Amino acid sequence: MDLKSLIPFAVGAGSDRDPFALMRREMERMFEDWGRGVTVASGFLSPKVDVSETEAGLEIHAELPGLEPKDIDLELDGDVLTLKAETGSVREEKDEKRKYHLVERSKGTYLRRFQLPFAADEAGITASFDKGVLTVKVPRAQPAERPSRKISISGS
Repeated sequence: MDLKSLIPFAVGAGSDRDPFALMRREMERMFEDWGRGVTVASGFLSPKVDVSETEAGLEIHAELPGLEPKDIDLELDGDVLTLKAETGSVREEKDEKRKYHLVERSKGTYLRRFQLPFAADEAGITASFDKGVLTVKVPRAQPAERPSRKISISGS
């Protein structure tokens, strides 16, 4: 028996006209899109970030959609900047005519830690949140000024 005769529309597998191949590609694209932007590591959500180092210091942009500034914690401990945020949502639907009730809940914790490549000016760190994007600016600490000192040289 020729198996090609069982394929719809008599086209080869993987062809652009093969409905099963098209469905598989569409499902793969859907799962890629679903996971884009957030990865899960050790039980925590890891948001997408852009980190750039400038002459002034470090600039971090983190995508935190659906959150409010009150949900976000930033902490500097030594040379490690920690970003932590709690997310949670509830969607509820009811239809008394059809007798169904649906509640969908999701909850998670975003967590990212950044090792600073320089000493930071702790008092100068700023953070702003606009349209789901957190922007953190970490300026470099100014090196401590040490006065110069004349050193005497002893000789024989």
